[in-house]
Amino acid sequence: MTENPADRGTPSGERAARPDLAAMMVPLSRALMAAEQPALDAHGLTMWGYSVLLHLDETPIRTQAALAEAIRADKTRIIAVLDDLETRELIRRQPDPGDRRVRLLSLTPEGRRVRDATQAAIQENEEHLLARLPAADRTAFLRALQTLSAMPELRPPRKRP
Repeated sequence: MTENPADRGTPSGERAARPDLAAMMVPLSRALMAAEQPALDAHGLTMWGYSVLLHLDETPIRTQAALAEAIRADKTRIIAVLDDLETRELIRRQPDPGDRRVRLLSLTPEGRRVRDATQAAIQENEEHLLARLPAADRTAFLRALQTLSAMPELRPPRKRP
């Protein structure tokens, strides 16, 4: 018999009221990413490439480091992704007139088209999942996810001795 995480006791010996957030979110996230893969494949994107396109627009982001921070990626990890997107003319990297060592990153019209088409396909599939929730729960769920995902730091505050 499989143990339900909610049946485990807390340090104080009380029964946990619910599973931990990660215990609920990780399997859901993996299932959502697997469901997104056909839409990404159809548009020739990786998950990282899609993340980059989602965070760029006409207003340039000043540095690759700023973009990496925005998508919570290691700045060295996204260089190959940026190279690929630039080769495919989905993004533009141009020197900053104020500091020629810095590259400004922005979305091209084709990048916007690919991003929007990919996002529409992904969100169409998500609607099938969200439709299983009552409308009020769906609204609250999406609002809570947007709030939590916008938080820059997810670590709890340090406890003082």
